[in-house]
Amino acid sequence: MCGMSDLFRAVLSPCTGVCTLDEGGLCRGCRRTGDEVAAWTTLDDAARLHLMDVVLPARPAVAEDA
Repeated sequence: MCGMSDLFRAVLSPCTGVCTLDEGGLCRGCRRTGDEVAAWTTLDDAARLHLMDVVLPARPAVAEDA
């Protein structure tokens, strides 16, 4: 028998509500590209987890404005 957590395990969006692109074309809030943001709703959980656990952490942090 499976529990409720086994039935529904959606991967939440990394969106932080800061939706502006930097000079490199990455969102300043979540560090996704425009294409990654647009594709988010069509990705399966495995692809979303890969993006959040592998791809996004490898991207450079947002540069602080001087």
